[in-house]
Amino acid sequence: MNGSAWDEVLAAAQAAPYPVEMRAPDAERAESCLAELGITTRSWLGAVVAHTGGILVDHGWLRVLGSGGDGLPDIVAQADPASRWLVVGCDALGGQFAWVPAAPGAPPTVHYFGPDDLGWLDLEQGYADWLHAVLAGSLTQFYNTLRWPGWETEVAAIGLDEGIHTWPPPSTVEGEDLSKASRKAVPMAELVSFHHEMARQLGA
Repeated sequence: MNGSAWDEVLAAAQAAPYPVEMRAPDAERAESCLAELGITTRSWLGAVVAHTGGILVDHGWLRVLGSGGDGLPDIVAQADPASRWLVVGCDALGGQFAWVPAAPGAPPTVHYFGPDDLGWLDLEQGYADWLHAVLAGSLTQFYNTLRWPGWETEVAAIGLDEGIHTWPPPSTVEGEDLSKASRKAVPMAELVSFHHEMARQLGA
């Protein structure tokens, strides 16, 4: 496509220091998502939606949302029209990345809700900068305290609509060391709701 950012996305993915898998797009759903979001393939977000059902990064630890399929929701299904927040990715532990509108005149930035601190952190990166950093290897340091020996095998074994629930939760002192926690696969929607409910109860 003329003017598409897809070649840039693809080049970054091919140069990644860990495995990156592009899931096949749903052409009809991709077109619908682009129209609903009002974006084009000239942006990295639009290129990802148009050309992928989602991107699995670092053995599937991070699922970057696209037009959906194979257990991945499409990106519009995760949108919150009221706040205009757009969930653009989730990780194997139920953490979420959201593209969030900024102050008037300022570009949106990506925020992260982590299962360890149960709060939204502004990463101070636009979507393209965030995804480029992810594909360049930022996940290794970013998740340094949220992984355990052999996580790659466990994550690869779960469905794309599942995440790994750990008990005690990583937001507790007892659950900080995930190598000692009980771990099991649960539906991703259930896992995300669990962490947000914990945050609500704690007033986070």
